[in-house]
Amino acid sequence: MTTAATTPAGGRGRVPAVLVLEDGRTFRGQSYGAVGETSGEAVFSTGMTGYQETLTDPSYHRQVVVMTAPHIGNTGVNDEDPESRRIWVAGYVVRDPSRVSSNWRARRGLEEELTAQGVVGISGIDTRALTRHLRERGAMRVGIFSGPALARPEELLAKVRAVPPMKGADLAAEVATGEPYVVPAIGARRFTVAAVDLGIKGMTPHRMAERGIEVHVLPATATAGDIEAVRPDGVFFSNGPGDPAAADHPVELMRGVLERRTPLFGICFGNQILGRALGFGTYKLKYGHRGINQPVQDRTTGKVEVTAHNHGFAVDAPLDGATDTPYGRAEVSHVCLNDNVVEGLRLLDRPAFSVQYHPEAAAGPHDAAYLFDRFVSLMEAHRAEAH
Repeated sequence: MTTAATTPAGGRGRVPAVLVLEDGRTFRGQSYGAVGETSGEAVFSTGMTGYQETLTDPSYHRQVVVMTAPHIGNTGVNDEDPESRRIWVAGYVVRDPSRVSSNWRARRGLEEELTAQGVVGISGIDTRALTRHLRERGAMRVGIFSGPALARPEELLAKVRAVPPMKGADLAAEVATGEPYVVPAIGARRFTVAAVDLGIKGMTPHRMAERGIEVHVLPATATAGDIEAVRPDGVFFSNGPGDPAAADHPVELMRGVLERRTPLFGICFGNQILGRALGFGTYKLKYGHRGINQPVQDRTTGKVEVTAHNHGFAVDAPLDGATDTPYGRAEVSHVCLNDNVVEGLRLLDRPAFSVQYHPEAAAGPHDAAYLFDRFVSLMEAHRAEAH
């Protein structure tokens, strides 16, 4: 929950602020963005660039993001890079805000944008110490308080501990589109894809459109009939926030796609949904993977990729060998080289695969762009078989 009042941009109206973790540890600094109070799950992102894409990623809904890079805001905010219609983070934590922004595309400063959208943040704290604390103790609930919210400091910890935990939260419908829309193919239309929006980023359908795919983006509440009405060559399940163990509707929807043997591609939350659809469990990571510098190995090629991540849950599947599922054999196709977390799944007997990270590279490296080509190849092969 966020309660905010606007404050002048550029640091001129900053007031004392405090960050309170659910275990009682506190960090004192100055307000950054709107003044007021906010709460959510504290997570950290290791990306040194791309803060605008991070802020507008719907997967960060109900999370307070701590930036490990110390200097944030130097390139300002532009009108081309947002990944959705608004900032989704519940709060923002930075060490050293840039006093000025300088970029030829910048239209306004970052603090000005945070203030305009009512995002409560804090600056001037030791984000390195905070990140180490979260790595050691795990992601936890947090509150940021500034201005009038500091009037009763004895109540702040109780407010934080009253925040609903992320585990068990079903959030996709809160961030997804309410109405279907179409992203047309760039150039000649080669394929039609039904994309189930669980918190989709704008660059994802754009990457498909670049490959001649007309993308029909459907709400998280879409039915099998809604998907069939598109007459798709393939079905895509997007990234999104929340606990995959609570997302029963997308799981049943995906099982219907698997039954029909329609080519299927999922990323991030979509990977967890595929895991559940195949009968695997999911679990909450201690502190998750967030940033644009995570090493992953594609086991089908042996290639190591630097990839963009934003996930706090993972699929519990055997790392070695194939597993029998109701839809044929499945195997882990990608693995994180930092901690051996499952980063991708693929079916061996049906045209379906998924990855846990973000190949659309917004923000992030382009190492994984080939995955959209792999989806195209699945649809090409399926079309050839049908004829």
